[in-house]
Amino acid sequence: MEFKDVVKNRYSCKKYNGKKVEREKLNAILEAGRLAPTAKNLQEQHIYVVESDEKLAVIDKATPCRYGAPTVLVVAFDKNHVFTYPGGKRDSGIEDASIVATHLMLAAANEGVNSCWLNFFDPDALAKELGLPENEEILMLLDLGYAAEGTGPLDNHNSRKELAETVSYI
Repeated sequence: MEFKDVVKNRYSCKKYNGKKVEREKLNAILEAGRLAPTAKNLQEQHIYVVESDEKLAVIDKATPCRYGAPTVLVVAFDKNHVFTYPGGKRDSGIEDASIVATHLMLAAANEGVNSCWLNFFDPDALAKELGLPENEEILMLLDLGYAAEGTGPLDNHNSRKELAETVSYI
């Protein structure tokens, strides 16, 4: 698929049909995340693939937004292994994990797999419930699967501000 079509046509899927994501496609998605750039190439991301009924139930307790997806990727980062920017006020953890997550999301669309970026949950509580190491912080969850019949983008999906409203040349 052309990149511009991937970006334009990808939407947040709100209902899945339950069909599992093929391992080949899942591996292609995960590989795209592995190749994402990170500050100083620290690669502090850690992706957890959740597919078991037991762990999906943990996700369901944490958020109402799984929408029946058969696979959920938990995107986390090692908060003790990040680059701290000059001035010491910011580090690369959240932005690097966001780049990785975006690669995963767009790769899913390229593979014909639907997704939804989830942030409606308590990351600390979920990390504890999933048994993640204390040094890891969850950035987001990415639902993966195939849209149920009749499911599509929300009505406001194509509603975008004009470029001039979001970009300034200085």
